[in-house]
Amino acid sequence: MTQTVPGIPLKEKISYGFGDLASVLYWQTFMLYFTFFYTDVFLIPAGAAATLFLVSRILDGINDPLMGIIADRTNTRWGKFRPYLLWLCVPFAVTGVLAFTVPDFGDTGKLIYAYITFSLIMILYTAINIPYTALLGVISPNSNDRTTISSVKFLFAFAAGIIVSATLLPMVKGLGGGDDAKGWQLSFVIYGILAIAFFLIAFKGTKERVQPPRAQKQSIKKDLRELVTNRPWLILLATTITFILFVAVRGSVTVHYFKYVVGTQQLSLPFMDPGSYTFESITSAYNTIGQISSFLGVLMVSWVANKIGKKRAFTYIFLIAIFSTGIIYFIPANRLGLLFFFQITGSLTGGPLSVLLWAMYADTADYAEWKNGRRATGLVFSASTMSQKFGWAFGAYIALMLMSQLGFAPNQAQSAESLNGLVLLFSLIPAAVGLGSVALLFAYPLDDETVEKMGADLAERRSLDEQAEAQAG
Repeated sequence: MTQTVPGIPLKEKISYGFGDLASVLYWQTFMLYFTFFYTDVFLIPAGAAATLFLVSRILDGINDPLMGIIADRTNTRWGKFRPYLLWLCVPFAVTGVLAFTVPDFGDTGKLIYAYITFSLIMILYTAINIPYTALLGVISPNSNDRTTISSVKFLFAFAAGIIVSATLLPMVKGLGGGDDAKGWQLSFVIYGILAIAFFLIAFKGTKERVQPPRAQKQSIKKDLRELVTNRPWLILLATTITFILFVAVRGSVTVHYFKYVVGTQQLSLPFMDPGSYTFESITSAYNTIGQISSFLGVLMVSWVANKIGKKRAFTYIFLIAIFSTGIIYFIPANRLGLLFFFQITGSLTGGPLSVLLWAMYADTADYAEWKNGRRATGLVFSASTMSQKFGWAFGAYIALMLMSQLGFAPNQAQSAESLNGLVLLFSLIPAAVGLGSVALLFAYPLDDETVEKMGADLAERRSLDEQAEAQAG
């Protein structure tokens, strides 16, 4: 049997989830609204914005393993990973306000400002989110426990997604009073205050229980060598890059799709009075329904994964999400009922995928310790979040460059080529990438039986280490 840690209370799991409630206030904005903010509010040309995203995100992604190495070597009375939530929550929130501030500069000055603030917000996001994510791997040594904690984490993540989807665009409009730049800035003052509070709850309410083997000596060279020879981790890395590419290509053009393809329409939506609705209202409703559906999917994913295994669950539900994305190409823009239906099915199945990925990453950290007798949890998770950022960087770059090449121009009617490009980016292109991601996961070797055996062996080793230390003492 895999080692269990009795007494991990629901309160602690909920406290851990608050960290993602804070992080995803920003990550959801990055995924769905940052490209729109830069092209239509900050007024950077789509091609320049594409280069900004690619360069900044790749540089930021390279920082992830460095942050993981630093976190693994941090030793405080609060642990290795928790103190970063305390130390960095305020600087992160302040930088978020600066990133969503439109300065009164010329075109060159604005672009320089965008590079500086975008890079800074992503560096601080890395510095606080890498330790937070790695914390998942040390709260409990039990794989099933970690899947449950990962589910709680993503319940809070999608709750944050619901908040952003439902409130951001209306809040920008309300707080700005016709000045969108002011509205974005004030909105992130509010989000920043909330994020500080949520990170502090996560810091206060969690504990670190899994430590590296007592005889392990610090060696960056060994940690990196064992990481790049960790076959299960490498397969998950490639799967994650393509999965995030699937999400990012579509997410980068969601607002553009509704602004320029769907537009203002007469409709009746649940909880909304019949009438004429602008793209802001339709987009907010669409994204909110998607986040609610993802939230519900996360509620079910632990049960499904325990029944059929994490790998099989990931494959089956991802295929449904891929179909729900690709079919959008064949649905006319005025068939909002169908668009919303496939948003529900795609999100219900697509949302839980991250839960399974992060639970599997924790298993690959166990695999490294089981095979080599060394554990570098922070490095495993940080290098994995690097793949997320690379996927998002290339996704946004592909979307923006294709938009630019097809003649996209902000705040005006689009050409037929530009409109068709937006539809493709919203449907068939991400669906094709998703199929590649599913194909990669077939090679992942850690099935439930192997994970169970690893857990039992590691529990026995830790018990023997504790006995030996007690006898030596």
